[in-house]
Amino acid sequence: MPKTSEAMNATCGTSIEDASTAIPKAQIGVHINTMFRAFSDPTRLRILHLLVSGEICVGDLVEILQLPQPAVSRHLAYLRKANLVQVRKSGLWAYYSLAPVQSSFQSKLYECLQECFCDVPELAEDCQRKLQVTQSGGCCQLESSSDA
Repeated sequence: MPKTSEAMNATCGTSIEDASTAIPKAQIGVHINTMFRAFSDPTRLRILHLLVSGEICVGDLVEILQLPQPAVSRHLAYLRKANLVQVRKSGLWAYYSLAPVQSSFQSKLYECLQECFCDVPELAEDCQRKLQVTQSGGCCQLESSSDA
């Protein structure tokens, strides 16, 4: 027996009316599709998972992910297009963080980043490298201390 629209909305824990605070109803489907595409790439998932704990500069992301800078920048551009990350520029450095939540769907995806991927070995390795980069001062901290 097919579910009614109300039953499907109840299953998702939200109604169509609740689903978006900043996205027009006509664009919700496109927004969700773009977010799923962003989450479907392993590198973008790794980046998002790292950003859960806060802002990171591109140089540190390159070191943590062990990928070339152009590849990391390309994935960050896709995540920006999907409204999942935001950038703050300071001098030569670009710092990325998770974008503010624009829908309940996005909120659930962020919750999943925090809770659902704890057992993925590659993400755990990224977190270990992030800790090492942070403890060593990272690339941006070294630059700012040389300006003093």
